[in-house]
Amino acid sequence: MGRFLIRRLLQMVPVLLGATFIVFAANFALPGDPVRALGGERTLPPEQHAAIVERYNLEDPLPVQYGKYVAGVVTGDLGESLAVRRGRDVSEVMADAFPITARLALVAFLVEVTIGVSAGIVAGIRRGSFLDTLVKVSTIAVVSIPIFLTALAAQLLFGLRLGWLPIAGTGQGWISYLLPGFVLGSLSLAYVARIMRTSLVETMGADYIRTATAKGLSRSRVIGRHALRNSLIPVVTFLAFDIGALMSGAIVTEGIFNLGGIGGVVFQGIRQQDGPVVVGIVTVLVIIFILANLLVDVLYAVLDPRIRYG
Repeated sequence: MGRFLIRRLLQMVPVLLGATFIVFAANFALPGDPVRALGGERTLPPEQHAAIVERYNLEDPLPVQYGKYVAGVVTGDLGESLAVRRGRDVSEVMADAFPITARLALVAFLVEVTIGVSAGIVAGIRRGSFLDTLVKVSTIAVVSIPIFLTALAAQLLFGLRLGWLPIAGTGQGWISYLLPGFVLGSLSLAYVARIMRTSLVETMGADYIRTATAKGLSRSRVIGRHALRNSLIPVVTFLAFDIGALMSGAIVTEGIFNLGGIGGVVFQGIRQQDGPVVVGIVTVLVIIFILANLLVDVLYAVLDPRIRYG
């Protein structure tokens, strides 16, 4: 296992470099002058324009700019914001916004794990029953509805009419994240339930399950000790991928619920051509995504004893 972890960590390096270079190059290729955009309708004096260009290395070729960025990342410097929070370190900008998105993603992740896995297990065990049909129909409905409509309906019902939960801002602590977290995790919840159900149904028809049943083991033990562990493997794979998706895909949810997380910061950075902010946040998200996938590989060996890493 130790050799496997070292090998995977080394494989992270080219993946991280490739992903950040693509984002860096895409930002580099955007039309327009980000320095001129800082002045708005007012044209910046030539000396001020030149000073900003020199400070942010904007006249250097793409490989040189990227090389300087990587050198800064190695030393813990993600650069300075050019427009979104002009003059502030990107790490400081992320320190303000990242905890908000992390809490939102955590609530959404817990929602999809608890409700999605439970619904999938119930549907898989009671295949063809009313509960199975209910899970299939409800998940199709959730997938079919755009996320912004789900958010608006949740605000109207649980916030305005029932008054159970706040509908905007983060002023009430963790309670403020319950409604947006449920909305953000609703789509993934539907996928988790369907994946769990399909995997469990397939596993229940496997030869080793029939053998365990023929030996006289109780149904609860067959399901809990044999079927569920193998059925969880595709679910764990999806959940690991979804961690990064929740962190990076919260722009709409954060906007509707006025949370001010990294989704809104990235959107502002793209609109204002603030390359350091966009690339810095993407770099952190790529690291999170890679580590989540590494964790999945470790969990495979826990869930299925047949899997061994050399």
